[in-house]
Amino acid sequence: MSRGSITELQTATREKLRRFNALRAEEVQPGEFWDVVVVTAVDVSQRDSYELQIREKVDRKELPLGVHYKVFSDPPGSKIGNGGSTLYALQQLNDIYGTALGRLRVILIHAGGLSQRLPSASALGKIFTAVPLGDPLYQMLELKLALYVDFPSQMKPGVLVTCADDIELYSTAEDKYVRFDKPGFTALAHPSPLSIGTTHGVFVLDSNEKSTYSELANISCLRFLHKPSINKMRDCGAVCKRQGGWFSLSDTEFVYTDSTYYVDFDTAKSLLNLLKELGPLDCEIDAYGDFLQALGPKATIDYTSNTANVTKEESSLVEIRQKIFYLLKGTPLNVILLNNSKFYHIGTTSEYLFHLTEDVALSSELGLLSSAFSVHMNDNSSSGCCVMYSVLDPSCSVGAGSVVEYSRLGAGASVGGGSIVSSCWVSAGLSVPAGVFMHSLCVNYKHQTRFVTVVFGISDNLKCSVEAPAYMEELKLFGFSLAVCLSHWGLKNEVLRFSGDASSCSLWNACLFPVSSDQKSSFSLSLEMLQAALSGSTFTLPKDTKLISMQEALQCKNLEEMLKFRKGLYEDITQRKPNN
Repeated sequence: MSRGSITELQTATREKLRRFNALRAEEVQPGEFWDVVVVTAVDVSQRDSYELQIREKVDRKELPLGVHYKVFSDPPGSKIGNGGSTLYALQQLNDIYGTALGRLRVILIHAGGLSQRLPSASALGKIFTAVPLGDPLYQMLELKLALYVDFPSQMKPGVLVTCADDIELYSTAEDKYVRFDKPGFTALAHPSPLSIGTTHGVFVLDSNEKSTYSELANISCLRFLHKPSINKMRDCGAVCKRQGGWFSLSDTEFVYTDSTYYVDFDTAKSLLNLLKELGPLDCEIDAYGDFLQALGPKATIDYTSNTANVTKEESSLVEIRQKIFYLLKGTPLNVILLNNSKFYHIGTTSEYLFHLTEDVALSSELGLLSSAFSVHMNDNSSSGCCVMYSVLDPSCSVGAGSVVEYSRLGAGASVGGGSIVSSCWVSAGLSVPAGVFMHSLCVNYKHQTRFVTVVFGISDNLKCSVEAPAYMEELKLFGFSLAVCLSHWGLKNEVLRFSGDASSCSLWNACLFPVSSDQKSSFSLSLEMLQAALSGSTFTLPKDTKLISMQEALQCKNLEEMLKFRKGLYEDITQRKPNN
């Protein structure tokens, strides 16, 4: 990026943060902010968790006031994907507001799911992942609302659809605004390398309108490609040539990729009719691939039978896609080219660590801090770490590339490089190795309040599964086969239990983690297991120790106790901050 475009991006982003900060704890005026903020949840338990956290945020005056904050859960039964969630959310909005919905500006944030690739967000939700800026400290919810703070005043009634784990930054000329005022769908588009296009949605633009090199341009889209190959991009005319102007990448060839989109009220009504026609959903619908591929004058029905990018193929999927195609066919797809923009994804442990501790660009654009809302250490810590919402003894040290959040660390405790320590109480003198993930959860276990600390390697794949326990050699924990780890803990392979579906055995549902009576001993016990596995020594669990999986810990999580621990941190930090 040129120095000018970097400066523009930083200035525009800081201005959005400033505007949002001015709205926090204030009653917003009509048209000044969203009328309704909707967050989706995967089930009723997650919905209750989200509602409780939003209520507490409003009480602590961390959000704009006078706004309707709603959490909608997917119906019980089959997974329905973010497309299904969109349809059900629209139905619930219609049930609540009726005809008044036609006057409202709504933001719909998809936040349902287990967050298996960033397990520190599994219990409380990825939309409540901490971000190291702001006072009070931001979470992803505030960041999303801040970055879109200009949208409601430039938008006709309708719904803006976005995801909880990505960040879009953009700048425009002073007299230009991102406007959502056209019928149909209007999508934001970002210039991206062709390689990025293979894992995102790609817009095929009308070549008659292409010759624009300003920061912002409105253009009509001929068709939308979902995770296309580079050859497909070329064949369909999606590849653009860079010819100067405001561009946030240096590649001579690029494509425009998707992020967030707006649906005007009339189109939202037609989506509601679609849900009536489909009846109860029994398969996953993609809010991007399945809706946007039906749009534009050159859209074809071919994609409806392509299930290459589908996680679980259901027999009804093709039929449902075809119904969506015929219902949306002919609906306009408008694209807003954000030529000076950046798209960041923060959905995995490695992305989370990189963006919060190493990514100089994002840090300068957002003004990220290495220590945010924390009582902190002296200079023992590396400058390349990130500590949020935590209380650390001055004698603690945290290695480069590590994140510590919502935790307490006692005297002399240390964290190695490239690790995540989340919601933990670390006793004095303990050392967390490099490259590991440790996260404590409070659980209701056999009607008693207990604690579990899960521990994985940063690059462990929690979703990778085998068909039966007999194949557990293929599962890797801390880089070793699971069977090898068990041998260091004095456990035989046949003793290991997998929770849930017996035909899908993974680190996610392997019952490896000891249940303890308090948070400190829970952490210490799991740390001893980790150290034995890494050093090749033997560690024997105390007699009658019960072991549960991450999956089970979430099913019996004690949300109130987890939030009480955070409240204790909040009070401690507030009292001990220098300005008090």
